[in-house]
Amino acid sequence: MKHTSLLALALILALATTPILISAAVTCSDVYTDLMPCLGYVQGGSMQSSCCSGIRDLMSAASTKADRQTACRCIKSVASSAGGSYTSRALGIPSQCHISMPYKMDPNTDCAK
Repeated sequence: MKHTSLLALALILALATTPILISAAVTCSDVYTDLMPCLGYVQGGSMQSSCCSGIRDLMSAASTKADRQTACRCIKSVASSAGGSYTSRALGIPSQCHISMPYKMDPNTDCAK
């Protein structure tokens, strides 16, 4: 019995001192949901407050470097498949919403930085 208790204690201590690898909590699905209200603006419509709210929600959710890189890659993927006029309007979204983003909504953005 004493040997089992010592083994359990050693296991608990090992787990408590082992660094936990945290993966990105933000998914592309989250990014697309947050940015969906911006689609009308990108396609030539007027800016909606829900677009700015979505950007703010995304920036709040992407609090770690891994989350920001995931969000960046998702945005980059969408920007790569969009046409040039859409990309130029998408680049203007942060300034329209008075939001500072750590990367541009551009297909040429380096998400590793």
